[in-house]
Amino acid sequence: MSLVEAVANVAVGYGVAVMTQILIFPVFGLHTTLAQNLKMGAVFTVVSIARSFALRRLFEAIRVRN
Repeated sequence: MSLVEAVANVAVGYGVAVMTQILIFPVFGLHTTLAQNLKMGAVFTVVSIARSFALRRLFEAIRVRN
């Protein structure tokens, strides 16, 4: 179930990122296509996964040392 939770978290995060971009970008005068929003959402998702993994490894290393 951990894998299912992780996949669901990534999928929901991707959807939230894309919807946020679609709603917020025009407020700042940024006009993008749906394809551009989907690509940017994918980039943000990959960065988020990498960040989450790096922090998990860091805290695990700290836990093992203590």
